[in-house]
Amino acid sequence: MDIDLARTFLEIVRCGSLAAAAEKLHVTQTAITARVQKLESQLASTLFVRNRAGARLTADGEAFVVYANQLVQTWEAARRDLPLPEGYRNVLHIGGEVSLCNPLMLSWARELREKIPSHALRTEIRDGENLLRQLELGVLDAALVFQPEYWPQLQVEQLLEEKLILVRLPSRPEPYVYIDWGKAFRRQHDAALPDKAKAALSFNLGPLALQYILQNGGTGYFRTRVVQTYLDSGVLERVPKAPEFSYPTYLVYSRDRDSAVLQQAFELLRERVKTDNDWSQRWDPLI
Repeated sequence: MDIDLARTFLEIVRCGSLAAAAEKLHVTQTAITARVQKLESQLASTLFVRNRAGARLTADGEAFVVYANQLVQTWEAARRDLPLPEGYRNVLHIGGEVSLCNPLMLSWARELREKIPSHALRTEIRDGENLLRQLELGVLDAALVFQPEYWPQLQVEQLLEEKLILVRLPSRPEPYVYIDWGKAFRRQHDAALPDKAKAALSFNLGPLALQYILQNGGTGYFRTRVVQTYLDSGVLERVPKAPEFSYPTYLVYSRDRDSAVLQQAFELLRERVKTDNDWSQRWDPLI
């Protein structure tokens, strides 16, 4: 199928009308209409109900949105990877959540380049939902996430077990800073600490919240490996008798894409987890 047909379909869905999609794609509305007719003919389905108000998806159209996205994303991935860089046999595609990029993803990427030089490397840093979607589409070989989903042929391995612990800056323990560690944490947090459920200050990114507290003061929940260095040095202190929450990290990959090279990559990752305990996420000021 012509990828431009799928792109046109998705643009109509985003814009809400054929005329708006034509303007966005810099083609005539006649061309857009012809593409829709061709696509509907190939699928033997009516995808849109068209009227003066715009274009509304039919039931078949709503179902095709998923497939159209898969087609476009897979094609774009192929265009990025091919032809392979000179001297490489294949490409490893790995992904991780933002809070895992430093140091775990950095360390893993370095190990892969040193120990598997025959393969080029592509890394993606995204939220967990996007990583799992790309994994399902086959765009990624493996991903590191905090809250995996489960479907047939998906291999889920708990890579490490961490706790979320409450820490504070001793000299300035206020305000309480809520860090969004996901839906499961929110439920447990609000049940255990109902008085903290509506914090005046919140972040959805742990490293940013940590830097805020270090610079301005406050109290918040963080992963043990991330704050251990600060606890050992006395910069931060644990809040006594505060609830702790489990927060594991998972390695997920499709068994359909498994290979000897991928297993070698996973073993390198497991070794990094065993040896690297400082996740304080301090960046050297190189520039």
